[in-house]
Amino acid sequence: MQKMLDEFAVGESGVVKAVGGEGKIKRRLFDMGVTPGAEVFLRKKAPLGDPIEVNIRGYELTLRKTEAKLVTMEVKK
Repeated sequence: MQKMLDEFAVGESGVVKAVGGEGKIKRRLFDMGVTPGAEVFLRKKAPLGDPIEVNIRGYELTLRKTEAKLVTMEVKK
């Protein structure tokens, strides 16, 4: 099942399938290691859902909801 990273629940994990967006924001996500094939685990969400904290490639990364909306994920079962 596919869904966007911003729709994940705490404790859910998956694999990055695609990264949307254009220009600087897409480049920024790639530079942070958010690339197709990377495994992502959602650790925390702020009380209002923004930002979120994920584990990716062995480190913790905080993303804004607008950035997470650009990442298409394949949910792990």
